[in-house]
Amino acid sequence: MTLQVGIVGLPNVGKSTLFNALTRAGAAVGAYPFTTIDPNRGVAAVPDRRLEALARLVGPERVTPATVEFVDIAGLVRGSHRGEGLGNRFLAHIREVDAIAIVARCFADPDVVHVDGSIDPARDLEVLDLELILADLETVQRRLEKTRPAARARPRELAVELALLEELEGRLQRGERASAFVAADGEERAALVRELHLLTAKPRLYVANVGEEDLPEGGAAAAAVAHRAAAEGAPCIVLCAQLEADLAAWPPEEAAEYRAALGLRESGLEALIWTGYRILDLITFFTIVGGREVRAWAVRRGATAPEAAGRVHTDMQRGFIRAEVIGWEELIRAGGWAAAREQGLIRTEGRDYLIQDGDVCLFRFHL
Repeated sequence: MTLQVGIVGLPNVGKSTLFNALTRAGAAVGAYPFTTIDPNRGVAAVPDRRLEALARLVGPERVTPATVEFVDIAGLVRGSHRGEGLGNRFLAHIREVDAIAIVARCFADPDVVHVDGSIDPARDLEVLDLELILADLETVQRRLEKTRPAARARPRELAVELALLEELEGRLQRGERASAFVAADGEERAALVRELHLLTAKPRLYVANVGEEDLPEGGAAAAAVAHRAAAEGAPCIVLCAQLEADLAAWPPEEAAEYRAALGLRESGLEALIWTGYRILDLITFFTIVGGREVRAWAVRRGATAPEAAGRVHTDMQRGFIRAEVIGWEELIRAGGWAAAREQGLIRTEGRDYLIQDGDVCLFRFHL
């Protein structure tokens, strides 16, 4: 399972700088549009105090965190849905990801040109949303061109699908997103949107990319982004991508001191990674392999024990027998796995067990 968050925005808003900070992957950064053409992909470790606590308990040779994959997608411009600025190619990249982080430029820099000539994140977000909606509208209309004649031949079979497509087309024409269509309830709606891979149905978060001088609140431009996010019920992270990229190379203690001096309680990158993790609806379980490794694993909320075992190794899912499970806090209080077993704290769970966030699991299986 590789779930991806696409980093999306207009050109020159700081997407590649943010991607570099998240993944230290060295994506090309430039002060002109379309520095990124093919998407850059990289993974970011999910910071987790629970993993750190388990590592202190076990003292393993290796500690492996859960990860989120980020994709740096080239900037969209007005007319992207018609192919402007390589738009069709970039929109196709967005269709492949599971959620999107929309980066809004809230910093002024005379050396980095803005495609529209001025800093106005509210306007930029409207442009971006319009392009995504128009791209979805074209997708729906292409589907309608096929469904309408087919529905005349098979009305009983396709009547519901035709009605849903026409409703969806109307909503998009009114400037609504596909997510509003899905929110109207009904599994048929959700299934149709998934099949069409609509851009405006994807979970989203907003990133207000500000100048260092505007930290920690971000100033009026960031407030405009936060207001939009709040109106949609979406999370919003305020950070300075350039600062985060610089601090990523510092010793952690020095970076923490510098953030504290700026009034920042946490790393903007950590906040972004955790928020991306949550909008993907991921939870974490842990495994302990003797004294060799403590590892965190990401699974979708609602995953069964065999599905979680499959994250560790496909043989474990195929030959799943049972899972031995304990919550991470309970394990630490007990003083270790052997002590927890002696105290009768290890539960035996079967195939129908739903993994809970923070479970520590030992999977029993046969080959």
